[in-house]
Amino acid sequence: MVSRDYELMYIVRPDVGEESAASMADNYCQLLEELGAEVRDVDDWGNRRLAYEIDDYSEGHYAIITFWGDADVVDEVDRRMRLDESIIRFMTVRQSE
Repeated sequence: MVSRDYELMYIVRPDVGEESAASMADNYCQLLEELGAEVRDVDDWGNRRLAYEIDDYSEGHYAIITFWGDADVVDEVDRRMRLDESIIRFMTVRQSE
């Protein structure tokens, strides 16, 4: 498989708490490394107002993880994020070369 740069952005429910939301970034970075990806950067934006309500939430805790990996890594992380009830939205995009 071909490895590429990816950017993973996700929004955590505001009722989870700042500390728990921040530790989620560590957990997902550890997962990425276990799957063979190289984490390049973690950018924690903190709580922000959403552009529109999602599941009755008007705020969320934003975080961005930049990593180098292949499509199998992206598929597995996306699968796990779909199952994580504390995440209200996420998106993984491939960075342009």
